[in-house]
Amino acid sequence: MPDDVAGVEAVFREEHGRLLATLVRGFGDLDLAEEVAADAIEAALVHWPCDGVPRRPGAWLVTTARRKAVDRLRRDQAYAARLALLCADAERADPAPATALDDEDVPDERLRLFFACCHPALPMEARTALTLRCLGGMDTPEVARLFLVPTATMAQRIVRAKRKIRDVRIPFRVPAADELADRLPGVLRVLYLVFTEGYAAGSGPGLQRLDLVDEAVRLTRILLRLLPEQREVAGLLALMLLVDARRAARVDDGGRLVLLADQDRARWDRDRIEEGRALVVRALTGGDPGPYGVQAAIAALHVEAADVETTDWPQIVALYDVLGRIAPSPSVALNRAVAVAMRDGPAAGLTLLDDLRDEPRLQGAHLLPAARADLLRRLGRAEEAAAEYRAALELVGNDAERDYLRGRLDEVTGAGRTP
Repeated sequence: MPDDVAGVEAVFREEHGRLLATLVRGFGDLDLAEEVAADAIEAALVHWPCDGVPRRPGAWLVTTARRKAVDRLRRDQAYAARLALLCADAERADPAPATALDDEDVPDERLRLFFACCHPALPMEARTALTLRCLGGMDTPEVARLFLVPTATMAQRIVRAKRKIRDVRIPFRVPAADELADRLPGVLRVLYLVFTEGYAAGSGPGLQRLDLVDEAVRLTRILLRLLPEQREVAGLLALMLLVDARRAARVDDGGRLVLLADQDRARWDRDRIEEGRALVVRALTGGDPGPYGVQAAIAALHVEAADVETTDWPQIVALYDVLGRIAPSPSVALNRAVAVAMRDGPAAGLTLLDDLRDEPRLQGAHLLPAARADLLRRLGRAEEAAAEYRAALELVGNDAERDYLRGRLDEVTGAGRTP
């Protein structure tokens, strides 16, 4: 058992979602559950570094939180009706109650919290913040830092979301079987957005925000344990693992962006690749493929190839065709155009990208002009490429991508060359 503060905090990160879910079930009040969960964790920070982490840390936290709740409610007459029941619960609970966090109870409790945090009545930004706060165990300043907004702004978002849960009476329950197909994509979308922001930060100095990536992977692992028969959950986890397997090679020692074609594939994480490939099979077996399963299959083809030249580009284009049918979007069309350029040459890809120039959902992002600039550069059309690089530089968010685009612009304009 870890006996230092850092080790204790690692236990908290793992146990927080279970603890909060159990307390929400007992109290029916997210605010109260959060308050007493924080009280219990504060108590653990005092006792565990000295006494050691209990054999069943989750049970210890639940028992302590219940007792803290009784103390709070004694001081609040508005909760008087609940007090007798909570007192009885606290009196019955020993330091490691057998029923506090039994394995058979954990899945339903955390599933309830997943689906409450990701309810479609909440705005997407609120869903993401609540998921990280409630299931990721992050406090409000941490979530605010991850999304690069002031703590006060994030606190307001979370307060509004919790108020909506209360006012609209969003239930803390797992959707019925006939509702799951409609609700699960929203949960997966939140996890995908968290991962995407970590993989390619929308702003800031670095290309990657690995704390977000790690949190998205951890939460998706939990969801897969809770819903092992849902193939799209397996597909999303596979996609994350196969993409994140390249993290060590995506930047050089100076933090500069390294494109896929130039990455040292020996630095890729083979364990994550093997786990991801196995999950791809699981995601694509037993029915029609879902969008995350198809994207994971594309990612698998990338990591299985010895280099960019020997990558199975025809198969990748075919998979993008499937993805375009089941989950069409401008970003899918853009990525397909890039894959066509690798299969058929830059002119073929550029023709497809030109068809997307008026797509409103691609306006305001650097991806389209950056992709066009690269193909124009490969075609030797330096002036046009320079114009697109300049357009991309106006829109790019993080410094690592900005430095890469500026270097490409200097290359096609001849800037910095010695006479």
